[in-house]
Amino acid sequence: MRFEKVTNSIPAQLATTRDSISSGVAAPIARPQVRGKFIFVGNEKLYIRGVTYGTFHPDAAGNFYPSPEITSRDFAAMVANEINAVRTYTVPPRWLLDLAAEYGLWVMVGLPWEQHIAFLDDRKRVRSLEQRIRASVRSCAGHPALLCYAIGNEIPAGIVRWYGRHRVERFLARLYRIAKREDPDSLVTYVNYPTTEYLQLRFVDFVCFNVYLEQQNRLAAYIARLQNLAGDRPLVLAELGLDSRRNGKQKQAEILDWQLRTTFASGCAGTFVFAWTDEWYRGGYDIDDWDFGITDRQRRPKPALNTARQAFAQVPFPALSFPTISVVVCSYNGSHTIRDTLSGLANLEYPHYETIVVDDGSTDNTAAIVSEYDVRLIRTPQSGLSHARNVGMQAAKGEIVAYIDDDAYPDPHWLTYLAITFMETSHVGVGGPNLPPPEDGMVAQCVANAPGGPSHVLLSDREAEHIPGCNMAFRKSCLEAIAGFDPQFRTAGDDVDICWRLQEQGWTIGFSPAAVVWHHRRNSVWRYWKQQQGYGKAEALLEQKWTDKYNILGHLTWSGRIYGPSVMYGLSVQERVFYGTWGSALFQSIYQPMPGTLRTLLLMPEWYLVVMVLVGLSLLGGVLWTPMWLISPLALVAIAATLIQVCRSAAQAKFPNQPKSRFDRWRRYSLTAVLYLLQPLARLKGRFRYGLQPWRWYGMSNLALPLARVATLWSASWHAPQSWLTSIETAIQSAGHRVQRGGNFDPWDLEVPGGLFGSNRLLMAIEEHGGGQQLVRLRTWSRWSKLGWMLFFLFVGLTVAAWIDSAWSAVAKLGAIALLLLLRSLYESAVASAVVLQAIERVKPDSDSQLRA
Repeated sequence: MRFEKVTNSIPAQLATTRDSISSGVAAPIARPQVRGKFIFVGNEKLYIRGVTYGTFHPDAAGNFYPSPEITSRDFAAMVANEINAVRTYTVPPRWLLDLAAEYGLWVMVGLPWEQHIAFLDDRKRVRSLEQRIRASVRSCAGHPALLCYAIGNEIPAGIVRWYGRHRVERFLARLYRIAKREDPDSLVTYVNYPTTEYLQLRFVDFVCFNVYLEQQNRLAAYIARLQNLAGDRPLVLAELGLDSRRNGKQKQAEILDWQLRTTFASGCAGTFVFAWTDEWYRGGYDIDDWDFGITDRQRRPKPALNTARQAFAQVPFPALSFPTISVVVCSYNGSHTIRDTLSGLANLEYPHYETIVVDDGSTDNTAAIVSEYDVRLIRTPQSGLSHARNVGMQAAKGEIVAYIDDDAYPDPHWLTYLAITFMETSHVGVGGPNLPPPEDGMVAQCVANAPGGPSHVLLSDREAEHIPGCNMAFRKSCLEAIAGFDPQFRTAGDDVDICWRLQEQGWTIGFSPAAVVWHHRRNSVWRYWKQQQGYGKAEALLEQKWTDKYNILGHLTWSGRIYGPSVMYGLSVQERVFYGTWGSALFQSIYQPMPGTLRTLLLMPEWYLVVMVLVGLSLLGGVLWTPMWLISPLALVAIAATLIQVCRSAAQAKFPNQPKSRFDRWRRYSLTAVLYLLQPLARLKGRFRYGLQPWRWYGMSNLALPLARVATLWSASWHAPQSWLTSIETAIQSAGHRVQRGGNFDPWDLEVPGGLFGSNRLLMAIEEHGGGQQLVRLRTWSRWSKLGWMLFFLFVGLTVAAWIDSAWSAVAKLGAIALLLLLRSLYESAVASAVVLQAIERVKPDSDSQLRA
């Protein structure tokens, strides 16, 4: 896919339709399409700079629009003021669409229906409004001025709450399908508002919200939230503005200025100002006590019209003094895709940037392809990805270093959105989304919907914990301050490590939802399998360096939330909607409580180990002891849970071009489900191969009997109680072990797990002896986990049952397993005890100390 130079002028395709419309001959024209976070017409990005038009008092003949003469003057004035789109709330007559096309205006057609009443109670009404939607779409289908259809606008929160969100979502999905059947190439959306924000309409082509906020920081924050809800789709604000009757015309203009500039700077694909004129008819009455128009009822301009013209003329950004950015592309045998990368970089709309390609020992013709472009090429012996990134950083002349992979290419405004975020915040790093190109093949599209892809992790709507390496930028001075990337990460994991190291310095990382790159996914199942194994290796390396970031199973625990289309879904999703008291909240959002232990385990790769163990035990019933067949139902339940989870996750897949035939649709979703099955296995193989197993062996040299002990430390100088525990905690972490702090309700202070089954806990008490002297008492004791006890007693019970049944072979094998579990628990407890005792020795002051069991 190629994007040619972006322009904000009236689309040339519409401008050329004037003669054909007047002659009644349909002109071929590229229709608006969604590509990632923006709307395109052909190869031109379309930023919607719109106003709402209507609703108007009907005339004697029942027409809901002004005469063609008045409408023509309105449209001419809109074009003269940099407006390129109008939004209607009722289906416009054909002549209005023709006029819009003549003036080069796009029309967002509202499809009205009785959404303010309990519309689902009467089946006849439902069928009637569905027929009305069908006829309305048919009357506009294929018109060259058509931007999109809106299948609804602000269904009242009380009505949605009355029916429940799922029923309303299903009904809107039916309306969406009706519109698509009548006009397959059209865009269809629904206009939501904050009070029903919780509606999850994944089927609409782009996301629309009406937002009225009169403080700039709140608008920017809420748009950031809506961008995350929109995901990989464009976000359009379908209404914004201010009432000039209550606030004054000058105030209206001032607020509209930052509303528009904030909207586009936040990455929106466009917006509609409410409204073109103060003339407003609603519910059978003229509304005379609100004046939201940027012209008055006689079409005389208000100051807000000039404000809108100036803001629209500078979309998406005004002329600013942008920082110099160095774009670094690291490549190893990337000849198949690097031409796309370099062509995309050459077409960037950014004033000050350079491109550096670091060829990390490629053996193909990568260097020859790079030499065709006006970029700086640096060739090095193959030393790994992190080393190549550091070479690019050291050669960079810009104050910001942006990284993009050799299998990705940028949106034309990629650097601009990154730079704006750097300029407006103190973040040391900024990233953006990476989206799969829609023209990639079927396998690549299925991989894009499968788990394990490069996803961003957000701590809030605008702050990230992790940004993927294919789309990340950093202040060069901050990269140099931490000595760049860690060379041990040769193929993956470098982006996670660099983010954590920067945050360890107290710095923050931002996220810009409009800083888009298009990232090719693996185009074969085998390459996907190898990639996931590599990610498993990276996880093992990260665990060795960042032990505290992993749980006892060796599973990375993010502080933030993972965003992306390929997140694994559990068997059930616990969701709660914040309605407010009696449904009165103005902003009603959906929340997902933290999942319990069982649901979390089902989402981990380690769940496959549980399934394998259950299947293995049930199979032993045929060769060892017949009653063990009783475990078979548990194994079948585990397998069924896995398959249901996989199918449920694969069913959420969304393809850029929805398959037409049932067979093609079945093939794509089936392959996606297979990838969901394979990914955890590939990840486990990579992790286990490089030592990241739940049963890791720590050797026999550093063990201590898992007994309860009391240690006393005498200090001649006073220290805060927290400093003692922090010192012990730091000593444990520096030795490469994880440690957990006790919570508000725990009768212990620190816990060191030795594995799945055994751990050691520590409790501290301090005696104050005057003159700053302290006696620190530390009690440690070993503890077996609930899982360890359950498994131990399970196999002891099975052993006893086999003994009663005189199944001596089963007694020997089951008893051996029980004994191994006992020894493993003792071993892990001994490891944890040694770690705690060694940490206490490291923090012992230069004075008397005593340790006794």
